Amino acid sequence: MRMFVAVVPPEPARAHLDEFLEPRRSAGNFGWTDPDQFHLTLAFCEQVPERSLDRFVEVLEAVAERHRADRARLVGGGAFPDPARARVLWCGMETGLDLAALARSARGAANDSGIAVDGQRFRPHLTLARMRRPVGVDNWVRLLDGYAGPWWELTEVSLIASYLGQGRAGRPRYVQVAKMPLATP
Repeated sequence: MRMFVAVVPPEPARAHLDEFLEPRRSAGNFGWTDPDQFHLTLAFCEQVPERSLDRFVEVLEAVAERHRADRARLVGGGAFPDPARARVLWCGMETGLDLAALARSARGAANDSGIAVDGQRFRPHLTLARMRRPVGVDNWVRLLDGYAGPWWELTEVSLIASYLGQGRAGRPRYVQVAKMPLATP
């Protein structure tokens, strides 16, 4: 199974960002992410053997409990690899929770469960759109610089299965497999 561990903003936060983007989307000929699929990936595992899944969930639950829940909100944005030749337009997240430490823990949980993890450097972001070829998005990044969504309580991380090509318009279909609560402050 193709899976990832992620922070999934609650529906009101996703809806707020969607409302901000909606009147502007037609100005960008991009492949926009469905707001129901907005998430911040902590660890990506291209192949999770069925036999490893229970252990993975168990270890994820244990490591999640070592991280303190906190408030969070979607804020700002940027582009990868950079605004002048973007392939991805993204939104950031503001929180007191150390997302890099949480990502290291999620990746460690996968490794401890015998699951290979994507080794790319962790750069916290929520993908808004993808481009077929590099394009300049300086105006979009400036626009996102002024965005700040509502605060919410970040109390859990999710393990999500991704089924390529099975979603709307040939996109992936995501299925939440488990939720792991973070420690209460």
